[in-house]
Amino acid sequence: MKKKIALVLSSGGSRGLAHAGVIQALEVHGFHISSVAGSSIGAVIGGLYAMGQLDAYIEWIKRLNKRDVWGLMDFTLAPHGLIKGEKVFEKMKTFIPDMPIEEMRIPYAAVATDILNEREVVFTKGSFYDAARASIAIPAVITPVRYGDTFLVDGGVLNPVPMGHIHRTDDDWLVVVNLYGEPIKSTPPKVPTDPEISSSNGGFNFSFNSLVSRISKLILSADRQSIGYYSLLAASSSVMIRRMAQLAIAHYKPDLCIDIPADSAGTFEFFKATELIELGRELANEAITRLV
Repeated sequence: MKKKIALVLSSGGSRGLAHAGVIQALEVHGFHISSVAGSSIGAVIGGLYAMGQLDAYIEWIKRLNKRDVWGLMDFTLAPHGLIKGEKVFEKMKTFIPDMPIEEMRIPYAAVATDILNEREVVFTKGSFYDAARASIAIPAVITPVRYGDTFLVDGGVLNPVPMGHIHRTDDDWLVVVNLYGEPIKSTPPKVPTDPEISSSNGGFNFSFNSLVSRISKLILSADRQSIGYYSLLAASSSVMIRRMAQLAIAHYKPDLCIDIPADSAGTFEFFKATELIELGRELANEAITRLV
């Protein structure tokens, strides 16, 4: 019989495309994924796999270039976020229909954070897309989701590697894909100069399109090379989340932990799908080889 795996997929933005490569490698090596749980992008990839729709998603995401990714960002001037986070899921629904979680092929759990009551909310039934949308709501970037009398944000805020919510059996292995692995780059960051501000008649001349363009560039270009507003926010939260992930992994001691370098991609660099999926496949193959 194939060895059964309880698979936990961490949060981590576009680096989560590496989850897909890991899943491909696990299956090639003859493992059987019997359950899956995830936070944020881990909830998205895990749910798509549990639905049997991961291949369709991979085929689509690999075709996206940088302009396509920008086009899927539904910017807003709301006070609690820069992106509505609805457009990408509406696009996905055109080729991957929604499914109740309780009807998926294997047990699945998506984790979000109740930000007002400081607790985790775990979705094990109901709409996949509703659960995924709540789990990916990065604070101050993607607008939160109203949930009863509270709001839900990214599951990674409290539990980036939700090992405590995976469905287990006595004879399975616990396998974790951690997107907060040791960084591989060491180039010191550059402090950018202030952006040019055009003025007209003594006042600022910003159009909405110009604002959207600036916001999109700010988000997509944020990385270790540029400590701007979003870069600083992302780096600060990443440090905290990475430490939480390390502590959780040390506590649960998974049978196999596949670490993806924390700086392998920026949060919204989904246009790097091909290389990130391949990275996940390569690192999984290396880890599995060491295990067996």
